[in-house]
Amino acid sequence: MTDPTQNPDFLRDPYPTYAAMRSTSPVQHVPAGSGGRPSYLVTGYAEARAALGDARLSKDTAAFFAGNGSRRRLHPAVAHTMLASDPPRHTRLRKLVTKAFTPGAVAELRPFIVRTTDELLDQWPADEPFDFVAGLAVPLPVIVICELLGVPQAGRPDVRYWSAQLFAAGVPSVVDEASHAVADYMTGLIAAKRRHPGSSLLDRLISARDGDDRLSEEELVSLAVLLLVAGHETTTNALGNALLALLQHPAELDRLRAHPDEIPAALDELLRFDSAVNTATFRFTTEAITLGGTGIPAGVPVQVVLGAANRDPKRFPEPDRLVLDRNAAAHLAFGHGIHRCVGAPLAKTELEIALRSVLTRFPDIRLAQPHSNPNWRRTRLVRSLESLLILT
Repeated sequence: MTDPTQNPDFLRDPYPTYAAMRSTSPVQHVPAGSGGRPSYLVTGYAEARAALGDARLSKDTAAFFAGNGSRRRLHPAVAHTMLASDPPRHTRLRKLVTKAFTPGAVAELRPFIVRTTDELLDQWPADEPFDFVAGLAVPLPVIVICELLGVPQAGRPDVRYWSAQLFAAGVPSVVDEASHAVADYMTGLIAAKRRHPGSSLLDRLISARDGDDRLSEEELVSLAVLLLVAGHETTTNALGNALLALLQHPAELDRLRAHPDEIPAALDELLRFDSAVNTATFRFTTEAITLGGTGIPAGVPVQVVLGAANRDPKRFPEPDRLVLDRNAAAHLAFGHGIHRCVGAPLAKTELEIALRSVLTRFPDIRLAQPHSNPNWRRTRLVRSLESLLILT
């Protein structure tokens, strides 16, 4: 199978390809490419939702790769994250972090998010092209998750760089190297916090580990890495995708500009329309299953394409239209089931505050290059803009 990230047309708009695949079958066998292994691709909404909630599809990737002779050298803290685990381990780890992302906990962060957004917008230049991704979509979520975890200012640029490297398409050595860099950094930060305790989420996780031994050292580092990377990557992508969608749909943009109080209700449709996570993280069958009428043998990878599922016309009529008053709450942009994104409440709060602030302060915001295609990152996992030039 040809690597789609090498096709600029696919990066710009993958949805026609997904539609063609889905029309053939919502679950397809993908032959092994050069150096790869065969897998199954899920593009239908009903099938994707079923797969995401099926306990027979394991997320224990370390076990899979160990049993298949992989030569990858991912750091154990990245290879064995909560996201790459099954119950009961997953249940135990998730319970430790869920409290940090309850509506009440996120509400406490709201003043900080508003203040940070305003400070970033204060730096935007007037009357010249400006990169929205670099000016808000990247720094806001990085600052927020680093503040939550207690990552010092000096380490934040490195955190963002390593995170981007972890999503490099088709370059396993780059991904592996970044996994060691970010894990080593968080190991050092945990050691520093043990010497000088604070009140951050990471400090609380350290206490949970040292106080009653609920977390092993590897689990502690792994949770820290996962929260750090996943805590900003999805929000960065969603923010860039949402603004681009609005700028390309002037009527919907005008609607939110005139009625900013409708932004919270519009977020689900924006998330559905251009999902920040393109393909869900790795799963494999622990036994033979049938999905969407397709038989899948045991021990093979299954890739759930969230972006394709969110454009399935069987679930969302006229899916290629952005309709802000559509009931899109059932979208799969945050996943589904026990692995649904634990940080979704924080991500939606950041999106709402950022879009409201931008549209209120810059009512004339527009694309600086309306007739050219934006630059997209070359990655399979996420749907992410490299840059988005705007004028205010």
